Amino acid sequence: MEHPFTEEELPENEKNLVLSVMNSINEHYWHPLYNYLNENQSLVKTFSAFLLDYEQIVLYFGRTHLGIEYFGKEQTNKLPESRNVKVTHYDFTELKTNLLEEIIGFKFTSTIDIILPLPSFSEDLVYPTNKGMDKLIELKWNWMAQDSFLGINSPMFHAEKGKFARIINARFFDADENGLKTRHIKWLDLLPLQIENETEETHELRISMTELKSLIEHDAHYIYPLPPKEDFKFNKLPQINRFVELVGNIKTTEPELTKFLEQPENQFILTMGFLSKQIHPQILCEWQSEVRDGIQPDFLIVRPNGFADILEFKLPNLKSKTIVGKSNRETFSAEVNSYISQTRAYKEYFEDPNNRNWIEQKFNIKVRYPKRILVVGRRWDFSSDVWKEIIDDYKDIEIVTFDDLIDGVVSQFYM
Repeated sequence: MEHPFTEEELPENEKNLVLSVMNSINEHYWHPLYNYLNENQSLVKTFSAFLLDYEQIVLYFGRTHLGIEYFGKEQTNKLPESRNVKVTHYDFTELKTNLLEEIIGFKFTSTIDIILPLPSFSEDLVYPTNKGMDKLIELKWNWMAQDSFLGINSPMFHAEKGKFARIINARFFDADENGLKTRHIKWLDLLPLQIENETEETHELRISMTELKSLIEHDAHYIYPLPPKEDFKFNKLPQINRFVELVGNIKTTEPELTKFLEQPENQFILTMGFLSKQIHPQILCEWQSEVRDGIQPDFLIVRPNGFADILEFKLPNLKSKTIVGKSNRETFSAEVNSYISQTRAYKEYFEDPNNRNWIEQKFNIKVRYPKRILVVGRRWDFSSDVWKEIIDDYKDIEIVTFDDLIDGVVSQFYM
């Protein structure tokens, strides 16, 4: 099984570091795991497929650990013969912050003045911030639907120096003015890391593969936790998988994505993902006070309050980096800005009361100062906190990645 590793636009020293790390993981873990499964074919259909058939791998370099996060499908029928591995990496070695908090993307606060060490093995972890907990209670989520380790008013874990840790099927929740925020970690390994010969400009990293090597047989036999087959939600997983396949295919077009989601059997992805009660696809909105070409948002989604927001889909695969510019002068790339600009006509349309009244009378849809929600890119395209600061400058705009959408839906399958 060959693994050509690719990451675009990296300086030579960073490219060498990432390549060295990936080759070392392949030598000590992926290749032996592949050989073990190849010799024990009965395990191929039950092992966690993304460990070898990965859609994306993200590396997180911290002060004490290297994080390896896997993205991809949970099950497969056969081992991949070859794979062009896409890898993204983030360097947090200069920050004196909690690496796990950086990976998750939420800041945790608690009235408990302690720091919890991350267990060596965490499965089915449900860990909301206090704001996230309040939102889940408001939504009346069923906490008893599945066995899980639930954190309440808890600070974020920290990985203990020198110790290996693994997180499987963990869900972290936060909330803001836009509603519930979900971060799903399918599989994250945290390998002990040491920084040596550190200067202001350079440093060397020593990463321990010892624990990872010892888990090869265990991981081949391990069965990833999925909703029970007798649960009605299990029947929705094939449709989720079809959507994931569309998102993961670079040849998928925007019309193919929206056509899939507007099918009645697939609209649950939007109702669950955006906590809405009705979905209206491709409504042609004609201007009432001026002569202009009509606009046609991908979806109008009716919230529980009875009013609709605008949902627009762009492609999951971005052509460029999302953020450009020097420190303290960062801005969205021309590509992202063009997507935001395309929604400006929607805002103008619904500012006119004549247009709003016409939509309500013709389609029975109430719209007042709608939020424009843009679904675009993948989580690894927006991993920096900087983009959250930039989006605050845009009124009534929310950016959601395809991974955020999928996580928000699948998380409810476990609740």
